[in-house]
This record gives sequence, structure tokens and C-alpha cells, in this order.
Amino acid sequence: MKIKNVIPRWKGFNLTNMFLFHLAKDFDEEDFKWISEWGFNFVRIPLCYRLWIEDDNVYKIKEEILEKIDKVVAWGQKYNIHVSLNFHRAPGYCVNNEFTEKFNLWRDESALDAFCFHWGIFAKRYKRVSSKYLSFNLVNEPLHPSPEVMTREDHNRVIRRTVEYIRNIDSERLIIIDGISYGNSPLPELSDLNVVQSCRGYLPMGLTHYKANWVGGENWPEPKWPGAWHYGEIWDREKLGRHYDEWAKLIGMGVGVHCGEAGAYKFTPHKVVIAWLRDLLEILKERDIGFALWNFKGPFGILDSDRSDVEYEDWYGHKLDREMLKLLQEY
Repeated sequence: MKIKNVIPRWKGFNLTNMFLFHLAKDFDEEDFKWISEWGFNFVRIPLCYRLWIEDDNVYKIKEEILEKIDKVVAWGQKYNIHVSLNFHRAPGYCVNNEFTEKFNLWRDESALDAFCFHWGIFAKRYKRVSSKYLSFNLVNEPLHPSPEVMTREDHNRVIRRTVEYIRNIDSERLIIIDGISYGNSPLPELSDLNVVQSCRGYLPMGLTHYKANWVGGENWPEPKWPGAWHYGEIWDREKLGRHYDEWAKLIGMGVGVHCGEAGAYKFTPHKVVIAWLRDLLEILKERDIGFALWNFKGPFGILDSDRSDVEYEDWYGHKLDREMLKLLQEY
């Protein structure tokens, strides 16, 4: 059976409690309760492998951290939410630069061995959990191919070997792979793997990452929509739609596609965010692509985003962006 016929159009959020390599906060069951009650069916959990290793030894595992993830998987089943576990920091690679890896996932066999080992832990641990409720999103946002760090061939080799490794343990596990170029470019050469491919909803960057210091957005022009800046180009809905037409071609090949992250940073004017987000959601729905907002709580999200131009609603001690929530619920 082709993947596109077995995945629903997932809609939900990224829960970022385990995002930073030095932080392993407990997750909140109430998040799953609210997400379910609001009509969503998906959460993506960005994980960092360094949280569950000891003494910088990639093969020495701290069970107490994995037990936090066990709770997330169980809550997904309790609230009828699909949980996607993602290695945001994998052995040898992370899109963020807050920590320097000692090896390169794309080039070093020792890193790939460790990568497979860690996914093997989860494959064994959750073998009895149906793919209706759980998927493995192998590695967050592989970079743009370059001769220095990672070629397309390097990436394909890593993904193929890891998929084979997982399926030798659990042949039924649903697997998701992010596109290359930070999740923005599809991978038709991997269409035979029977995996879902994941795109991003961060274009144009001048709108979604305005004043974001980790990408140099402090000096970008204040965004508008349509007409937002993206590295010398001006984007509108038509251009945005053409971008996702490339991902829709995968669906025509029988490959499932999901937008694993989407959203705009807190400094983009709220009215601009809402106008752009509506166009994005319509474009994704037209192409039968689900979405997950980055994030649920935080500067891109619907709770506690700390925007200065939103009239928040109090929600059990949190600040709720009701207008954005209603928009997401429409799609």
C-alpha cells in the first residue's frame, strides 16, 4: 500500500520541551488534552540525543530521560494524537549551532553507527505501538548539499541505511524524512523507500524570521503580505504556491507529504502573520498536505508567544492567541 493512502492529513504542533541539548523538562499532559479538544491530531517532539547519554558516551543511556518520552507516546494514544519523534539533534548533526558535534553524520561511519543505534533503541522500545499513533522523523532539516559537509549522495546513503536498520527491528514503523536544504527541497530519488517526506512552512524567510537573531533577521525590512522579502526576491501567494507544487509532485508519485514545521516569529506584525498563514494553510490544504505549527507554546505559537500586538485571552494561566487558533482550526 502506498504511504499517501495510509496517513491522514495530520494537523497539530511541535512540543519543544526537549529541544535544547541542556534542557529536559517534563512534558505536560494538559497540552495533549487541549490539542485534542481543539480538534488537532498530531504533535511532533523535537529530541536531542545528548539528553539521554552519559559522560559524552553515545552508547551509555540514561533510562530516566527515555521514560519522559514514554509518557508522551502514552498520552498520544490516550488523546488520539499521532506522536512523531524527531531527532532535532542527532549524533553528528544539528541545524542549530549551540553545540559542536565531535563527528559528522553525513561523512563519518562512527556517527552513522551511533545514529542507527539510537533509532534502534526507540524501534525496540515502541515496537508494539501502532504507526497510527507513532512515527519516527529521522533527522531535522538536513542542510543544503555541499562538497565540504554533505553531498546529496551522502544524505541518501545515511537515510537508506537508517531506514533499513529500523525496519529490520520493526518492519511496520512509519518513518518520516525531512527534505534537504533545511526541509525545503523534496527528495524524489528516495520515493522508493515508502516513507513520508516532510517540508517546511517558513517561506518567505523575511516574513517568518523577521528579527530572528539566529538567522541574521535583525536588519531585515519589516514584512508585509503579499510582497515579503526573501533573500533579494519578493514573494506573494502565487510564488508560495509554486514552491509547494514541487512537493505535490511527490504525492503524485505515491509519497506522503507533511509540513513538519510552520510559523512566524513573534516580531512579525500579527496581521501580517495571519494573512500569510491563511494563504499557506489554503495552499497546503489544496495539495492535501497537513501541517504542524512551530510551536505550541512559545514565540511562534498560539500560547505564550509574547507578541506585543495581540489581545490575548487568559487560558488557565497561559496567554492564548485565539485568532491564530481559530485560523488553524479552519484548516
